[in-house]
Amino acid sequence: MNKKIKYSVVVPVFNEEGNVASLHAEIVAEMNKLKSSYEIIFVNDASTDNTLEVLKKLSPITVVDLRKNSGQSSAMDAGIKQTSGEIIITMDGDGQNDPADISKLLEKMNQGFDVVCGWRKNRQDSFEKKFVSQGAKFLRRFFVDDGVHDSGCTLRVYKKLCFEGLDLYGEMHRMIPALMRWRGFKITEVEVNHRPRKNGVTKYTWSRTFKGFADMLGVWFWRRYESRPLHLFGSLGALMMFVSMIGLVFLAIGRLFFGYYLSDKIWPMIFLMGFLFGFQVLSTGVLADLIIKNKENKNYYNIKQVLNL
Repeated sequence: MNKKIKYSVVVPVFNEEGNVASLHAEIVAEMNKLKSSYEIIFVNDASTDNTLEVLKKLSPITVVDLRKNSGQSSAMDAGIKQTSGEIIITMDGDGQNDPADISKLLEKMNQGFDVVCGWRKNRQDSFEKKFVSQGAKFLRRFFVDDGVHDSGCTLRVYKKLCFEGLDLYGEMHRMIPALMRWRGFKITEVEVNHRPRKNGVTKYTWSRTFKGFADMLGVWFWRRYESRPLHLFGSLGALMMFVSMIGLVFLAIGRLFFGYYLSDKIWPMIFLMGFLFGFQVLSTGVLADLIIKNKENKNYYNIKQVLNL
């Protein structure tokens, strides 16, 4: 029980009954070559097929069973928080990531890096997925430039300290390289093998694209205003209130001293609404600032059971 673990392999899975056994065997074979202690953690994201039953027959393995389907990022977060190793290795559960590349990533990490990302240079995916990925890649470069070619590749190795104080949810697993770079960790990438899916169906849907874009905007905002949302909302709200107030003063001067009639003009309503809207934006900044300063960690998933097999 007190044996220090060197490597922790985290694999989130959802409805992958045809892939988990062979993938586990490949991981075990690869980890045994490293001649160091390790643990393998599969996170069952409330699969509706026989994935959990297949996982229960494997060994060595730790199975984190989530009570409801929470998404890949939350499942990955649940697995990472369960790890005991100094180095965390993550990969997909569909068998398309090749465990044989783990040693290659670790060798690169030994050159002084904190995070090493896999780069699926020759992707074995449909044209649709590749097309959407290229569009997402362009948007990421604009909003959250992470400096890697393939932010969607789950095959990565990290030093565990990279995840201290970090919670994953939504589609944020794609944003991890950017988050790590912003936090000052040294990141690089290595070309890895990408295999065609043999069993099951892809979990990719168009809704994930829109959710990923929303998370991208959230990460962009979080990077700039994580601890100071009042700087954004407060400045914008104060500016709107100031401009509106100046407009109202000019209208009042025009009416009192120059006979400018306002009964048939829309400007008083525009400036008044601008002032009220600016006040609302300013109030939003104050409330966001209070929430940030009093926030508590929140889990976006619920663990039903943890099985050590």
